[in-house]
Amino acid sequence: MEKINITIAADKVVYSFEVADYPHHQHNHCKFEIFQDGKLVAGFDPDAQHILHICNNKGHLSEDVLHLLAHEIERFHW
Repeated sequence: MEKINITIAADKVVYSFEVADYPHHQHNHCKFEIFQDGKLVAGFDPDAQHILHICNNKGHLSEDVLHLLAHEIERFHW
């Protein structure tokens, strides 16, 4: 499992996340799991074209934050 840190600014708030990438993705959890302050808050799964889709939103993050997160992960990985 590889981990990266991502910082995002949305709605005049700066968010810091840790992204865990599971290279041997299993169907019992998301390929990318997003943590904030050590707590799982979201997850993404890629489709066949490597476009990320929300797998879960346990932290009830806004759609804007989720979109920015997906964009940053896609930029970093593909």
